[in-house]
Order: sequence, then structure tokens, then C-alpha cells
Amino acid sequence: MGTPEPRRALKGFTLIELMVTIAIVAILAAIGYPNYSDYVRRGNVQEAPGNLSNYRAQLEQRYQDHRTYDKGDSTCGIDPPVTTKNFQYSCTLADSGQSYSLAATGRTGTTVAGLAYKLNQRNAQSTTCTSCAWSFSGEPTYWVMRKP
Repeated sequence: MGTPEPRRALKGFTLIELMVTIAIVAILAAIGYPNYSDYVRRGNVQEAPGNLSNYRAQLEQRYQDHRTYDKGDSTCGIDPPVTTKNFQYSCTLADSGQSYSLAATGRTGTTVAGLAYKLNQRNAQSTTCTSCAWSFSGEPTYWVMRKP
């Protein structure tokens, strides 16, 4: 009688090991993706307040030079910033060119869709959210820069 041959170890993974690995990856993805999406959204939002503040400074300079915000044809004396990948900008005049309202509206199909930032000649800031990813109600009197 000979001695039995030792069993060779099987190479590879068992089904249980594979399932545990898939479960761990799924849990990490479920936690990580929303956090990453919010991180990207916060980065994209930074553009609007900066452009609105710069635009406001240009309009105030125009007012100092001409004592009116308009060009004489009921349009803003300085053209709004060009539409970017994330935001569309607009300027609305009131009081015969003595006041204005600036807006940056998130473009459809972007991470900031539904967000709108506003600013006027008194530096009154506001944010609105219409079906946007950051759900908040009302119109805060400040610029919302992250999920409340």
C-alpha cells in the first residue's frame, strides 16, 4: 500500500469570495457616486457668483461714467458674460436705467440645471432652485454654494 498523494490546492476564487467582492464594490459605489456628483456640482457652481460679481463691477463703473446703467436703448450698458457650459447670463433694467437685476441660470442638461443666482445694483443676492439636485425651498437672500 502506498501513501495517498497529497491534495493539490485548487486555483481560483470560490463563488462566495467573488460575491463578497462584488458586494463590497457595490457598497463603495453607492456611497461614492453621489458624493462625487455633489463635488462636481459644487465646482461648477463657483463660476456663476464670480461672473455676476465681475459683471456688477463693470456696470457700476459704467454708472460712474454715464450716470445710467443702459446704453440709451433700454439694454444694459455692458453686455452680459457669454453663455458658458454651465450658466446662461442675463441683465434686466428698471427705473429708466437706474437699477438692474442680473441673473445666472443653470443650463439644462448640466449638473447645475435648475439653479438660478441673482444680483442687483444694491448687491442683494438670492438663489432659487427649480427641480434642481439641491432641494431647498424659498429664495434665500444669499448665494447657495453647496447642498443645504
